[in-house]
Amino acid sequence: MSDLDRNYTSPFGRAAGRIDTVAVDAGLRAYMLRIYNYMSIGLAITGLAALGVYMAAVADPASAVAHFGKVPLTQFGYAMFVSPLKWLFILAPLVMVFVISAGINRLQPATAQLLFWVFSALMGLSLSSIFLIYTHTSIVRVFFITAATFGALSLYGYTTKRDMSGMGSFLFMGLIGIIIASLVNLFLASTALQFIVSVVGVLVFAGLTAWDTQRLKNDYIYGYASQGGVMAERAAITGALSLYLNFINLFTLLLQLLGQRD
Repeated sequence: MSDLDRNYTSPFGRAAGRIDTVAVDAGLRAYMLRIYNYMSIGLAITGLAALGVYMAAVADPASAVAHFGKVPLTQFGYAMFVSPLKWLFILAPLVMVFVISAGINRLQPATAQLLFWVFSALMGLSLSSIFLIYTHTSIVRVFFITAATFGALSLYGYTTKRDMSGMGSFLFMGLIGIIIASLVNLFLASTALQFIVSVVGVLVFAGLTAWDTQRLKNDYIYGYASQGGVMAERAAITGALSLYLNFINLFTLLLQLLGQRD
């Protein structure tokens, strides 16, 4: 890692000089592997929770109490996808993100990790409706497309010597624009606007994937490599959360573009 010798203004308020590249290489690999492992476990929990909710929600046509489109639902399915309770399951992951982000510096790593698993499960509940909207084949296809795209972008962010720090504010503004446009489209229900939001959203979260990966790498090299311990473990969990959110958003946006409706 020849680029470790250059000066870098770290988020810890100091410029880092020459450091032991061998020690950092080993520590960085372990640190990033921990982040990807946390992210992968979170995605697995999300997928299992979504599939479990779907299986519990779909009823035999003869015993259905409600329908989602043409899909017959159980009483549980009615509560999840039709009744006003559905908003609780939709908004719960957003609340959890704020809880984790606001309290991460006060939480023990084990507690932060548990909250991440709970958040992943709640996200699975929120995303379970995709099994009612899209064909299962297209969901699997888009998942693997997302995984390949995410992997390539994250690898680029990890290996590139180009400084991507200036992209952060631009990508954040793009994210705010997507959120505003999505809220507006709740009332307009415009397919054209939804298509634009999906395309722009894919570009924004593609950029965020590479940017976050480089940020996590640099944060370790110029901060956590010398500090380690509890701070590094907390950073690994929040880093996994950032990459997890990028993956989930890429997946849902690509599904809107490429998914085949059931």
